[in-house]
Amino acid sequence: MEPIKSTDGIIDFCLAPLSLDTDSEPEREVRRRMTHVIRTLQAKLAGPVAVDFSNMPSQVINEAAHGYE
Repeated sequence: MEPIKSTDGIIDFCLAPLSLDTDSEPEREVRRRMTHVIRTLQAKLAGPVAVDFSNMPSQVINEAAHGYE
């Protein structure tokens, strides 16, 4: 997988597993917030940032603490 450089590309990749209705208010709000976070990070780093999702470390979730779903 190639690193993703565009803000919309990063957000689309992150939201894809949720299968959200793209015309819903919650989806627009999540997209607005994620855009703000990414652009704030890019401003602090003084430039665009590429994200390589193929090189992500695995995460262990404590289901007892967060609920069994």
